[in-house]
Amino acid sequence: MAITPAILAPYVDDIAFAAEEKPAATPQEFVEQLQTAAINLGHFARINGAEDLETAATYLSDAITSKGAKRKALLNQAVEYLVNTADMVDEYRLMV
Repeated sequence: MAITPAILAPYVDDIAFAAEEKPAATPQEFVEQLQTAAINLGHFARINGAEDLETAATYLSDAITSKGAKRKALLNQAVEYLVNTADMVDEYRLMV
């Protein structure tokens, strides 16, 4: 699975910023950055909704090992938890 599906593309740069890393080049890197971003936004910055990034990471991790319709469904579920990413990262940008 490529990291560049249009469904995830809007989140790659924001998640990289929140994880304080360069944008992910692989799906696994993106999952790892989601987990780091969840810690940075939730634990350190105390931004509401950061736990959604952990949930999205779980769905994406499962999608990596899935195929076909199941993969698409898992990707769609992950995206549902990423909808507020830009708002959370904007708040984080104001703090750092």
